[in-house]
Amino acid sequence: MYVEHLSLVDFRSYRSAEVPLQAGVNLFIGQNGQGKTNLVEAVEYLSTLSSHRVSSDGPLVRQGTEQAIARARVRASRDDGRVLLLELEINPGRTNRARINKNPQPRTRDLLGVLRTITFSPEDLAIIKGDPADRRRFIDTVVVTRWPRMAGVKADYDRILKQRNMLLKQLAQQGPRGQDEDALFTLEVFTEQLSQVGAELLAARLDTLSDLMPHTTAAYAEIAPVNNSVHASYRTGIDLAPGTESEPVGRDELARRLALAMTERRRDELARGVSLVGPHRDEIVLSIGELPAKGYASHGECWSLGLSLKLGAFQLVRDDGVEPVLILDDVFAELDSTRRERLAGAIEGAEQVLVTAAVGADVPERLVGRRFRVAAGEVELSTETVDSLGTTLPAHSGGGSAQ
Repeated sequence: MYVEHLSLVDFRSYRSAEVPLQAGVNLFIGQNGQGKTNLVEAVEYLSTLSSHRVSSDGPLVRQGTEQAIARARVRASRDDGRVLLLELEINPGRTNRARINKNPQPRTRDLLGVLRTITFSPEDLAIIKGDPADRRRFIDTVVVTRWPRMAGVKADYDRILKQRNMLLKQLAQQGPRGQDEDALFTLEVFTEQLSQVGAELLAARLDTLSDLMPHTTAAYAEIAPVNNSVHASYRTGIDLAPGTESEPVGRDELARRLALAMTERRRDELARGVSLVGPHRDEIVLSIGELPAKGYASHGECWSLGLSLKLGAFQLVRDDGVEPVLILDDVFAELDSTRRERLAGAIEGAEQVLVTAAVGADVPERLVGRRFRVAAGEVELSTETVDSLGTTLPAHSGGGSAQ
């Protein structure tokens, strides 16, 4: 799966842009602030309906305009002639609209799963150094990339959690003597719903983390210049011990244990006005060798581990039978020469890689492909461009403009 053409209208700094991409490596070279990250961000947004840079739609729309449009023509594979046209109309403060092959979709979420991407950027160091929420967000992103329907499960969980927290806050304000039976019954209903949906999300996280770590360990061994092992453990507010030695905890049992834990913490929840048990409180502890990565790992080790997690996710999705687009946004500048070469070797077999860099020399020479120059809001094919067949291409404008 790869993007063969990207079109933008009023997206970020671009009034319009027409960018012809290819299978294999595509390099966007330009100084900071010229718009190269905006291009790969659009691809990411069409894939995940989210951005690694911002948490809301507003910044995605060019200043002074009310709407942005991102389109991508996606080919199933180099050997498969099937092509899909994905389009997302971004309307901050209003409902976004999605189309596939010009056909309107009932929900923007229907785009999920058509194009799969794995993105690594400097912001992803938060997976290692940041709060538990950053690690939960990472694993949920991988879960949805593997199983797009889980986006609906996560949305349901967040909705029920919000309703339950609002009720708990109301009951906390009333105090023990003022809590009416109807509200307490409603709390029981929310508890049951949250435990059921939470069990589905928790099971998907546990399965994904278990499947992910062997790939992450292999990637770290390949990228890091020292021989250290990496580990991950999932910490939650319930007992995850299996019912038998041979079988993991099933989803129904997870739901039962979640509901029981919520009941046991009921007094504390009513006193504090917030849900204290569930996937929204969980933590993933990442370790290098015998020590937790957060607080102990060096800057280089954090980069290697963060990159290995993303490469592990990339390989995991490939093992699931899907070739995702790999996006590396301003990554090579942060790596030493050894890690650069090892990373280049690790991604050479990807169906499509989109790379941004401020300095072309930061990208190893072995990553030959289609090279674009991004400057002053213009995207142009470089004279250094080599297509996926090894043929040198003439320079011409990709049609990008931020004017």
